[in-house]
Amino acid sequence: MADILHRIGCVAPLDDVYQAIVTPERIAEWWTTDTVGKSEVGGRLAFRFGEAGGFDMEIVELDPAGHVRWRVADGPAEWIGTEIDWRLERRGEWTIVLFKHEGWREQVEFMHHCSTKWATFLLSLKYLVEQDRGRPWPDELKVSDWT
Repeated sequence: MADILHRIGCVAPLDDVYQAIVTPERIAEWWTTDTVGKSEVGGRLAFRFGEAGGFDMEIVELDPAGHVRWRVADGPAEWIGTEIDWRLERRGEWTIVLFKHEGWREQVEFMHHCSTKWATFLLSLKYLVEQDRGRPWPDELKVSDWT
């Protein structure tokens, strides 16, 4: 098994970062504008990226103190069964985001691409909570011939 790991700091209250990760309307402002679903444990969120398809996430954990966990229920074969884990911690004026996309069966080229894309979307999240302006799909930073 392999994992994608990232760490980013945001000069924003922990609750602002948490809400940007759990609220479909806020997620649509940093990840993909086509985000729908219900943010509750056992609920599902759907993320679409036009013709490239998308992902359905089952919400496994929501803890306003700083932990969110999703399980990929539908999407590309490499993603199904993987989990997205968000840990938030307040350190002075910073909210630190420890991000994991864990459980990849193997380190395929698509995983490398997804790692880079997650990094760009985490920066979009940072800009959203710090400057109220993210850069979600379809206006995100393009990094290769894949979306």
